Amino acid sequence: MRKATIRRAVISLTLAAAMGSFTLWCGQLEARETFSPRLREEYILVIDPGHGGADGGAVSVSGVAESEINLAIALKCDQIAGLFGQQTVLLRDTEESLADPEAETAREQKRSDMENRVAIVNATSDALLLSIHQSQYTDSKYSGAQVFYQLDEESQGWAELTQTLLRECLDSDNRRQAREMPSDLYLMSHITCPAILAECGFLSNPEEDHRLQDDGYQTQMAVVLMGACLGYWYGSSE
Repeated sequence: MRKATIRRAVISLTLAAAMGSFTLWCGQLEARETFSPRLREEYILVIDPGHGGADGGAVSVSGVAESEINLAIALKCDQIAGLFGQQTVLLRDTEESLADPEAETAREQKRSDMENRVAIVNATSDALLLSIHQSQYTDSKYSGAQVFYQLDEESQGWAELTQTLLRECLDSDNRRQAREMPSDLYLMSHITCPAILAECGFLSNPEEDHRLQDDGYQTQMAVVLMGACLGYWYGSSE
């Protein structure tokens, strides 16, 4: 059933490239009409694969760095966006960070990396930021994707739709709700555009860790993230 759901979403996304509109089907969701401009004629989607370089982020229970999984999902998001002619800026497309060469210590590299990400986002006209991360907790029982948003109406609506589609398409047992972004995140507290941060799952949960490393599941995650993004920003304003 889940595979059929994602297959319908993929088919809908593909048809949109030819028809100029698409219907994203996810479980029992009603059809959503999209691609009539919502607020502006065009946006540039900035895709941020969290961490990179010496900063691998969290480490999964099987020993895989968060940065690798973030990048794999981000690259798939970029490819899907490209099918629709959606302009994107991918903050990194390798395992390297964005730190300046002169940054030597781990602290300097982290600071430089964050400052350079902020500079790119703020220099991008009509930007939307999708930051991709993974969660981790001391108790392995916790699982489920969760979306965080900037404190503005646009970001909140985008995040809530994304959270809904993640639940309906990938994990019907997920009862997490979209929440306001923590104020101590450097990148999010220094940018000026609408933004969401998607914690795609818990690397501390063995089953979810396994799924998040699966190429097919990463594709499903990317389809949902892009379906929510394109559906919200280019969808019907009603």
